[in-house]
Amino acid sequence: MLLAAREILRSKLRFSLLSGAVGLLVFLILFQQALLGGLVTDFIGAVENQDSPILVFNDQARSNVEGSFLLPDQVAAIDSVDGVADSAPIGQATYTVEAGDEIADAVLFGYTLGGLGAPTSLNEGRLAEGPDEAVASSADAPDGFGIGDVVRVLGADGAQGPEITVVGLGESLRWSVAPTLFVSYDTYERAQQAVNPRAEVVFGSLVSVRPADGVDAGDLTARIDAAVPGVEALTNQQAVDNNPGVQGVNQSFQIILALAFLVVTLVIGFFFLILTVQKTGSLTLLRAIGAPTSYLIKNLLVQILLVLGGGAIVRIALTALVVYGSPPGGLTISIEPGTVVSTLIGLVVLSLIGGIASIRRVTRVDPLSATTTVGMAR
Repeated sequence: MLLAAREILRSKLRFSLLSGAVGLLVFLILFQQALLGGLVTDFIGAVENQDSPILVFNDQARSNVEGSFLLPDQVAAIDSVDGVADSAPIGQATYTVEAGDEIADAVLFGYTLGGLGAPTSLNEGRLAEGPDEAVASSADAPDGFGIGDVVRVLGADGAQGPEITVVGLGESLRWSVAPTLFVSYDTYERAQQAVNPRAEVVFGSLVSVRPADGVDAGDLTARIDAAVPGVEALTNQQAVDNNPGVQGVNQSFQIILALAFLVVTLVIGFFFLILTVQKTGSLTLLRAIGAPTSYLIKNLLVQILLVLGGGAIVRIALTALVVYGSPPGGLTISIEPGTVVSTLIGLVVLSLIGGIASIRRVTRVDPLSATTTVGMAR
C-alpha cells in the first residue's frame, strides 16, 4: 500500500487534477439527484403529505388530479363499497390569486375539515378550523403565503372570490411547483363559483377513502374499481408514483444520471489505463524483483479509492452549498442522506469496474521481459 501513496505524492498535480475532476462530476450527479428530489416533491407534495390512505380518480384522468372529476352518484357509490370506513370528496383547482400585493397562480385543495384530506406535515401554526382559513407550504411563506397573510381568489370578470387567511404552514405541500392552500371544501366550492359563476354544480376532483379496520388498502382499491363504474382507486403511494408529471421528470433525469455515472466510470478507467501503460516498465521490474501481481493490483485499487476520496471535500462542500444555500420561495432542492450513501457506493463499484482494463494490463506483465529487455540493450 505504501507504493500507491508514494506514487501519488510523486505525481501530486496529476492525481489532484483527477480527484478534482471526479469530485466535480460526482457533485453534478448529487446536484441532479437533489434537483430531482426537489422537483418531485414540489410536483406531488400536496398529495404525498395528506392523510388519505386511498384516493379515487375518474378512470379517464390517468392518475392526473387536474383531469379528474367525480359525479355525485359515484361519490355516494364509493362510500357504500364494503370495507370503506370513511370517505369524503376532495376538490382541486388552480386559481389566479392576489398574495403579498402580487398576482400569482395558486392551487387550492378543498377537503372536509376534521375529515380525510388534511395535510400531515404541519410545522407551524394550526390546521384550518373554519371557512376561509388555510394551511400553505412553508416554502411560499415569503411570497405572501405566510401565517396571517390574506390570499384573495380573483374570480371571472374581476369578481372577488374568497379571502383566505393562512393559519398554518407545512413542509412540502406544493402541487405542480405552485403555491398550494389546503382549505375547507366549502371554500373550494365558493372559489369555483367565483371563477365560473354559471356553474350550477361543483364537482369534486377526487374521493378520499379510509379502509375499515383489518381491510387491506390494496384489496379495497380493487373492490372500488369493480363496484363503481368509471373510477380508478389508488393507494396514496400509487397516486404519487403514477402522476404523469413525476413519471416524465423521473424518466428524463434517469437518462441524465445514467450518462453521468458512465462518464465517471470512463474517466477513471481511461486515466488508470493510460497510467498503467506509461509505467509498464516499472511494473515489469517490480515483478522481476518478486512483487506479486496481487500486490500491484491492490495498489492500483487503493489509488482508485484515494482518487474518489480526494474529491470528497469538493463534492460535499458544493452539494451542501447548493442544498442549504438555495433561496427561500424558489424550487425546493433537497437530498436524502441515503441517496448520497447509495450514490457514493455505486460510484465506488463503477470506478472499480472501470479499473478492470488496468487490472488486466497488470496481470499480463511478464517479469521475464525485464531480463530480455536488458539483454537486448546490451
